[in-house]
Amino acid sequence: MKKLVFALMLFTSVFAQAQVSVNVNIGTPPNWGPVGYDSSRYYYLPDIDVYYDVNQSVFISDNNGKWVRAKRLPERYRQYDLYSGYKVVLNDYRGDAPYTYHKKHRAEYPKGYKGKPQKNRGEKPQKNNPSNGKHKSENKGNDKHSDKNHDHH
Repeated sequence: MKKLVFALMLFTSVFAQAQVSVNVNIGTPPNWGPVGYDSSRYYYLPDIDVYYDVNQSVFISDNNGKWVRAKRLPERYRQYDLYSGYKVVLNDYRGDAPYTYHKKHRAEYPKGYKGKPQKNRGEKPQKNNPSNGKHKSENKGNDKHSDKNHDHH
């Protein structure tokens, strides 16, 4: 009986450790991320030449030759619509520096690149933009691309 209890405890311990190690590096994809790629770590956004790290919830962009990570898009891209822009899911890279293959990514996925149709994980938030009071009243919310507020998280 003691052997059975010991074996059961050992099995439970090994199983619990395996569960922890499997789940440690999985981040939550953003609402603007494409459906069907929950286990992918990186997206490449060809329209703005920026990477997104799902695990760390950060954008990775080139800042004068140095790759930087930030929770928000660089200032020059703050008006970019993450919901309508195309996301290239990088399934073939497992390291911490996807920009190692930046030249390849840029060549394969130039600005304006559109691959297979994508559906976002969530709906684009419809918010009033106090700095531009006219866009909601003029468009009455019917134009999906008129909303200048963007969710960058």
